[in-house]
Amino acid sequence: MPDPVPPRNNAMAVAASALKAQQSRMRVIAENIANAQSTAQVAGGEPYRRQIPVFQAREIDGVTGVTLAEVRPDQGDFRSEYDPSHPAANAEGYVLRPNVDTLVEAMDMREAQRAYEANLNVIETARSMEMRTLDLLKK
Repeated sequence: MPDPVPPRNNAMAVAASALKAQQSRMRVIAENIANAQSTAQVAGGEPYRRQIPVFQAREIDGVTGVTLAEVRPDQGDFRSEYDPSHPAANAEGYVLRPNVDTLVEAMDMREAQRAYEANLNVIETARSMEMRTLDLLKK
């Protein structure tokens, strides 16, 4: 039985799936940063809860790529701040603030950017290798 011919551009397909996943991750991080100072809409209510992207492996052209499977809320504790004059303050005068740490989000964003750049490099390298192979076959 002959060996199956592997699909073309496996590296590109995997890197493209990672680009899409990292792009989604950056969107979630941006949402977290945008809501880092928000408060509840009503007195004593809960503020914005940090979101966490969850990746999952998936089959792409016979190889394993990645996708954003879901976005889960971070169950960590909210920060509380004493401000009895705030409209969202509870009966004791405390306002709940989101469980978003902008420093952590900034580090996550930088990591996602680097992963995105690395996958762009994979695509460029694969494309260059294909072009070089075509050049060699022409000779």
